Amino acid sequence: METAADTVDYYDYDLPPQLIAQEPLVDRAAARLLIVDRAAGAVRHACIRDLPELLSPGDLVVVNDTQVVPARLVGRRAETGGRWEGLYLADVDTCGHRHWSILAKTRGRPQVGERIVLVDGAGNDAGELTLAGRGEGGTWLVNPGTDESTPTVLARIGRVPLPGYIRGGEARGADVERYQTVFARQPGSAAAPTAGLHFTPDVLRHLSDRGVGRAEVTLHVGLDTFRPIGTPQIADHPMHSEWCSVPAETATAIRETRRRGGRVLAVGTTAVRSLETAALGGSVEPYTGPTSLYIRPGFAFHAVDCLLTNFHMPRTTLMVLVSSLVGHDLIRRAYAEAIAARYRLLSYGDAMLIL
Repeated sequence: METAADTVDYYDYDLPPQLIAQEPLVDRAAARLLIVDRAAGAVRHACIRDLPELLSPGDLVVVNDTQVVPARLVGRRAETGGRWEGLYLADVDTCGHRHWSILAKTRGRPQVGERIVLVDGAGNDAGELTLAGRGEGGTWLVNPGTDESTPTVLARIGRVPLPGYIRGGEARGADVERYQTVFARQPGSAAAPTAGLHFTPDVLRHLSDRGVGRAEVTLHVGLDTFRPIGTPQIADHPMHSEWCSVPAETATAIRETRRRGGRVLAVGTTAVRSLETAALGGSVEPYTGPTSLYIRPGFAFHAVDCLLTNFHMPRTTLMVLVSSLVGHDLIRRAYAEAIAARYRLLSYGDAMLIL
């Protein structure tokens, strides 16, 4: 039987535009932290710097060590001169040919075979793409027109892929460092795993001194992390695949933490999806490959006990995920409290700790 929780409207809320953070804090660890206590059904306020004391010796923090690549592309349509913007998502092998999967926007209706002239950060023509065909979920497949590796091309012509709600996507010099976690190691993401942006070397050191362990997963953030649900029923929304890896040492650390009675804290929804993908058999096992896991109400969590997460856009799969973990009534109260207390929201904003 269909319930209200099956509809996208259930995961909507009024997002005040003035609370969408446009700049990162000077001190990452100064971000505010809304604590959501599921057992008590209550919320309270703290700061990221308090995190070590909010956890217990023997707990385990799992972070996503993906590295954001300069995935934002700017250029013009070769035939019309019209402005064109794109977002690199992934390399795709089609019948032995290398293509890029991208999101793109421009005026008019681009056609297969059309050429796009790419412009570097200094405004110089620096490359060319050819539209090769349409992909899934409104994406394009494009020919990058070079034998250079993708990281080499993006380093030369790409820009920091800030979401459009931050300064219209226009990055500044400081964003190169600030839209990246301090533990980023594996290049491949088209967006930052934003919960991880709050960590500093000092916070990580204090967690270690407290006896809290740390482990890594990798999930390269792609289309579904920032795409709104486009169907009235949430179950009809197609989740597209993202690549993730849960190494053997992380799987072992989680099993050992659980055996000792410790808690597993996932840093960000990407870490949740990686770990729960690896635990679909009932316990966490090493896993490397694609995931299209869509966590909805009724999902049985086998890997994650707690979650550190930013505040998310309404009507997204991320709102569905946190509602599935917390419960809809409590998550609505938490968001209402954050808005009333003027928390900074979304990618450069404050955070929530779900215990």
